[in-house]
Amino acid sequence: MNTGRTWKLLLWLFAIVFSCTVTDRAAADDLPNIIYILADDLGYAELGCYGQEKIKTPHIDHLAAEGIRFTQHYSGNAVCAPSRCVLMTGKHPGHAHVRNNRRAALSETILKKYGMAFMGQEPIPDGEVTIAEMVKTKGYATAAIGKWGLGHFGTMGEPNKQGFDLFFGYNCQAHAHSYYPAYLWRNDQKVMLNNHPPIPGHASLPATADPTDPASYDPYKGTDYAPDRMLETALQFIRENRERPFFLYLPSPIPHVALHVPDESLQAYLGKWEETPFVGGGGYTPHQTPRAAYAAMISRLDQHVGRIMALLKELDLEENTLVMFSSDNGTTHLGKEVDYEFFESVGPLRGLKGSLYEGGIRVPMIARWPGKIKPGTTTDLQSAFWDVMPTIAEATGCDLPEGIDGISFLPTLLGRTDQREHEFLYWEFGGYGGQQALRMGDWKAVRQNLLAKNNKDPLKIELFNLGDDISESRDVASQHPEIVTRMRTIMAAEHTNSSLFAMPPLDR
Repeated sequence: MNTGRTWKLLLWLFAIVFSCTVTDRAAADDLPNIIYILADDLGYAELGCYGQEKIKTPHIDHLAAEGIRFTQHYSGNAVCAPSRCVLMTGKHPGHAHVRNNRRAALSETILKKYGMAFMGQEPIPDGEVTIAEMVKTKGYATAAIGKWGLGHFGTMGEPNKQGFDLFFGYNCQAHAHSYYPAYLWRNDQKVMLNNHPPIPGHASLPATADPTDPASYDPYKGTDYAPDRMLETALQFIRENRERPFFLYLPSPIPHVALHVPDESLQAYLGKWEETPFVGGGGYTPHQTPRAAYAAMISRLDQHVGRIMALLKELDLEENTLVMFSSDNGTTHLGKEVDYEFFESVGPLRGLKGSLYEGGIRVPMIARWPGKIKPGTTTDLQSAFWDVMPTIAEATGCDLPEGIDGISFLPTLLGRTDQREHEFLYWEFGGYGGQQALRMGDWKAVRQNLLAKNNKDPLKIELFNLGDDISESRDVASQHPEIVTRMRTIMAAEHTNSSLFAMPPLDR
């Protein structure tokens, strides 16, 4: 055997393997990590960096100070599930599969395996491509940690079938109405918690409770605060994947009611304001100091953001991680639980969660990427959830799926001058009477009560000029018939029929 030739062959093979390994690692190093944090029912003006004066959010405010703050960013829809579907698939509400909150129709096999208490929502079908599936083509590790709401386990909508390696949290939105649940899901397995929540459907104040006595509320507290468990799982995911590119989707349940928050966070706000106890009802548990509880929940979320940012710094991942923060829709309309007037939760905007007026869909949006995004910047770019997928695609070099409605706002993040802008932004929503909306420049068209039986003119358009009427208080449709005609044409063109979410006045 020729020993010299053998060694040359081995060295040649080693050089090839080493070269491939270095090339692959270099390619991976060029791919940014993506963290997308989604609050639940957080209003446009409930953060300090968006003008909030009563609720303290120092970590999110710092995120904005080190990044860019959007002033005209919009959610995917006016309530949870359809908004998240738009976010995940890059299709606006007239094309997205899920267009309203809707409980899933599950087979007996699935019900028997996973239980009937929390049945999940309408699943995303197999044919839809999510952000997670898209980035996995580039080798990303992927996790969804928080509230899902886009399909129960056993359906094609379960997160593990939609591109996520790891899911941890609430699969069903109704399950997320308790922050002290009996269990959470890790993929399709239950993780039991040290909590004993009230029986579903019996969440009002017990007859033995005294609304003025905090001790009477103890049955609604627990040991394991679900958002804290989710945070620890997210931090672990970051640590475990620090040597490879990762996409972490964090749809926190905070600050969606019920009003549940650990005492150490509540203490910071107790006694600050006069309180009217919420005695329960509508499936939500009571709280003696609802204002303090709501503020404390948002501050708790802010602390979670701070923990994530601290870990990125500790692991030297800051400069290679694009972090985005937003909310799935506006502040809840449940005024007995959340005093949105006291907190001025949506500022001067009209409408709340469930409405396609500005207060229901205009949401905070912050992005931070050291070395790429100029600190302390603000943009008035008109953008929406369906732009997030193409933005991530451009940042990661991924190919976009077909049929996407979004436009990448990466040029705006990077301070480039080649930003494409939308001709219009479109929404439709079958809930709360049925609604449709279109924004075109400063013009905003709104249709209300499309599905009301007594509505003799369901296609009537209200027209507002947001440039001088941000509160949508003056309908100027009669003064601008040519604008109304143009927007009516666009609204008709952007709606596609859905057998699951029919809108008879709009369907063709």
